[in-house]
Amino acid sequence: MQKAPLVPVMAFSNGTLVHPAYFLLVGIPGVGPDVHFWLAFPLCFMYALATLGNLTIILIIRMERRLHQPMYLFLAMLSTIDLVLSSVTMPKMTILFLMGIQEIEFSVCLAQMFLIHALSAMESAVLLAMAFDRFVAICHPLRHASVLTGPTVAKIGLAALTRGFVFFFPLPFILKRLSYCRTHTVTHSFCLHQDIMKLSCTDTTVNVVYGLFIILSVMGVDSLFIGFSYILILRAVLELSSQGAALKAFNTCISHLCAVLVFYVPLIGLSVVHRLGGPTTLLHVVMANIYLLLPPVVNPIVYGAKTKEIRSRVVHMFSQGGRWK
Repeated sequence: MQKAPLVPVMAFSNGTLVHPAYFLLVGIPGVGPDVHFWLAFPLCFMYALATLGNLTIILIIRMERRLHQPMYLFLAMLSTIDLVLSSVTMPKMTILFLMGIQEIEFSVCLAQMFLIHALSAMESAVLLAMAFDRFVAICHPLRHASVLTGPTVAKIGLAALTRGFVFFFPLPFILKRLSYCRTHTVTHSFCLHQDIMKLSCTDTTVNVVYGLFIILSVMGVDSLFIGFSYILILRAVLELSSQGAALKAFNTCISHLCAVLVFYVPLIGLSVVHRLGGPTTLLHVVMANIYLLLPPVVNPIVYGAKTKEIRSRVVHMFSQGGRWK
């Protein structure tokens, strides 16, 4: 990337706040424009793969009435979130890498930041709902149909959407109350709350406290309940008399476990390296890229490979030349 130009600022009439007209995205620190250019092509491939994979899962579940079951409905929600999340981040990253256009308007940056964090919270909630579905299906199979009815699944989806919106809606506003009179270079390929907050030259105590509160009360609580669900599932599986039945029961959880690990391991790593403080390093950037780019690509591959109904439908589509019959 070329040396960042001076960024014009927007000073408000009361003279107390200074906002830049735009921020400058860095991409990958220490990597030259030639390397960024070539990295744009695998990024385009990842975006195409994420879009195709998630759209395929959504359409298959939408068209196949026998897949209108809680597990698959939650999977459709997860794929929808991944589809939107990849569309919020990858196109701008591709333009940054391919053409070297670093500028992102202040308001657009805040909007992207809100969508990234809110969608991540929604994905966390859906992963928790999927863990609850597996818990009921394995530990209380006779009650599964009566507990997770169609209206209940819809309410859970609405609750996930509402919680993600409500908890993260204040973030753009508490960032707008800050002045940005230091560097205006965002050290990632996209806008994150922690990264923007570090650019402020005013007190960020509110941002730090609220950011910690939502990460613990949203992702932290979700991960605890997911872990607790799997402890109960593992106990129920180990109590089965037949080893074959135990393996068959636990095999239904493999895809979800992969999705949980792909989502939470980079998230925890990113949270830890940010909480340690100090300047943003290559490790921060790599962890953030893995956290945002990997799940939308990996989830449809894992579920497509491990879920028999989806796998057979995809094979049937290709054998019929893309027709739905």
